[in-house]
Amino acid sequence: MAVKIKLKRLGKIRSPHYRIVIADSRTRRDGRAIEEIGLYHPVQNPSRIEVNSERAQYWLSVGAQPTEPVLAILKVTGDWQKFKGLPAPAPMLVAEPKDKRAAFDEFTKALEATEAKGEAITPKAKKSEKKDEAAEAESASTEA
Repeated sequence: MAVKIKLKRLGKIRSPHYRIVIADSRTRRDGRAIEEIGLYHPVQNPSRIEVNSERAQYWLSVGAQPTEPVLAILKVTGDWQKFKGLPAPAPMLVAEPKDKRAAFDEFTKALEATEAKGEAITPKAKKSEKKDEAAEAESASTEA
């Protein structure tokens, strides 16, 4: 029996979150799992990743194969490097929350500085000129 480490999807339509589970490779994506070893919430900013490192190491050592998304998560947490005997990755950097109001004020100031004075870029054609152009086109089409 082949055992996989894979993601089990939970959550509403546009707000997914996943559990990292150990399951038989023949089970469905959200089917029955042998054990849950972690969480992955990609919608949160920054993404929330929690992995029980001890259990992940155990399952990798007995031959469980991670899927590609789980492999990427294990590389971020450093569990894959620990299993392979590679040097640990650099610590994850947590992005500082940006002050949205300050960024908006900065944007509006830049927009006001570059904004035109309300004048048209191209000169307006008068109605009489348009009629003349239409008449010329019409006479050219009748001549041909």
